[in-house]
Amino acid sequence: MRSNRTSKCLFSMVLATVFFSAIISAQAQAPSPTPSPTPQSSKTPTLESQFLKNVLRDQKAIWTFPFHLHGRDARWLAPLGLGTAALIATDRRTGDEVAESTSQLNASRIVSYAGSGYAVGGVAATFYLVGRATHNDRARETGLLGAEALIDSGIVVTVLKEVTQRRRPTAATGRSDFFDGGSSFPSGHAISAWSLATVIANEYHDRPLVQISAYGIASAVSVARFTGRNHYLSDVLVGSAAGYGIGRYVYRTHHRAKRDSGDEEESRGRSKLFPLIAPEYSRRARDYGVALAWSF
Repeated sequence: MRSNRTSKCLFSMVLATVFFSAIISAQAQAPSPTPSPTPQSSKTPTLESQFLKNVLRDQKAIWTFPFHLHGRDARWLAPLGLGTAALIATDRRTGDEVAESTSQLNASRIVSYAGSGYAVGGVAATFYLVGRATHNDRARETGLLGAEALIDSGIVVTVLKEVTQRRRPTAATGRSDFFDGGSSFPSGHAISAWSLATVIANEYHDRPLVQISAYGIASAVSVARFTGRNHYLSDVLVGSAAGYGIGRYVYRTHHRAKRDSGDEEESRGRSKLFPLIAPEYSRRARDYGVALAWSF
């Protein structure tokens, strides 16, 4: 009993680190480019050449973020901290309740594949290769930043799992215990799915269907990790929050690509979901009308 209390105290310190990395996106601002004596855009290093350096810079920003907190960060830290603490207190009960049913296990396992390393890595690689082949800067950047966010989240989740060592719901003994040789906290599938989904949603912020699909899939993966008895609710919450924060930070810090020329109409605020409505008048026929035009 005493050991369990000690574990919870130690865990609270580790949990703070996760909170800070998840909130990175709230305050991250894209760095101002260093002025060049000659405006030669061709001299600007490509994202490919800066990839490894950017990953190292990201890690420095993630792990030193606690030293750059401001009072306004409490609006993010407080709800996340209280929510996580509440879930940890009830994790074993909710985990046992979901274990009473096995009908959802197969579906949860299938949905979880979308958050696996092969799946998210394949999506990022597809964006990059298609972007290169079609000279689509936005797709190319989505693939690069998506891969960067996945590496960042992979490093973070590996460190946290090694430190917390929480037992999984299917453990024979010591379910939900921390510092007991487990690997449940936080959810690796959730952090990967959300970090990539956030990069995609931010890159295509003018495409509502893309945003809904990206966040919808990430949410489904997170829920599936709980219903599939792979993780507790607190594991999923922290993993999702950290993934969202990392993905948003990577995009806001390293985003460069401009929109494709075919998206000029959308840049003026019009969504492709709705038609362009324009009045028409024929002086010769003295007819009035309205023209509807969709862009695909």
